[in-house]
Amino acid sequence: MTYSELITKLRDYTEVGSSVLTSTILDGIIRDVEFRIFRAVDADYSRKYETSLVTGSNRYISLPTDCYIIRSLQLHTKTGDAAFERIMLQKRDTSFISEYYPSPTDTGTPKYWANWDTNNVVIAPTPDVVYGVQLNYIFTPEALSSSNTTTTLSTKDPDLLLYGCLVNCYGYLKGPMDMYKLYEEKYNGAIQAYALEQMGRRKRGEYTDGVPRIPVPSPSPEQWRNLK
Repeated sequence: MTYSELITKLRDYTEVGSSVLTSTILDGIIRDVEFRIFRAVDADYSRKYETSLVTGSNRYISLPTDCYIIRSLQLHTKTGDAAFERIMLQKRDTSFISEYYPSPTDTGTPKYWANWDTNNVVIAPTPDVVYGVQLNYIFTPEALSSSNTTTTLSTKDPDLLLYGCLVNCYGYLKGPMDMYKLYEEKYNGAIQAYALEQMGRRKRGEYTDGVPRIPVPSPSPEQWRNLK
């Protein structure tokens, strides 16, 4: 589903024209719903990876502008001709960093990281040499707009996006309440299915976890005789 298709559907379903549901209002509704879905479900499409370098004697790492939640942080080292060694840093808070590594001059191989502010994280101890950094994070959800006509959500889960937008549309229009409740129920059903897919089925493998099965009632012979 493209941006223009969604805009048309929202006006058609609500039977309200562009003089009331303007493009500006619908853009705001779409963005609100994208964040609502984003916060409710840990979806695979929102995962991203970025690599960079951290220099010696610098304990701060700048975050990408689209970084929303940090999943993990790892360093890469290489000694001579040996293969890369991955060091997974442990998450701590800034009070821990300040207590155990109060001085930025305490250098060594970093073991910990903490959120410093909106744009940076701090690692400790301060790096003694240059390290490669891989940041694994959740990025701010894609925005469907007139300039970005499709997103992963609009392409793969258009019903979920549509129902969520219709709920907000009827909330903005202040009724009718039965239509608001109808699409709220449809949205709740769609978000549950989406969560089951993203946080359930896509997080397991058939080889290690087996195929998901639904229990099928199997009456005993005694129960069959009673049914007869």
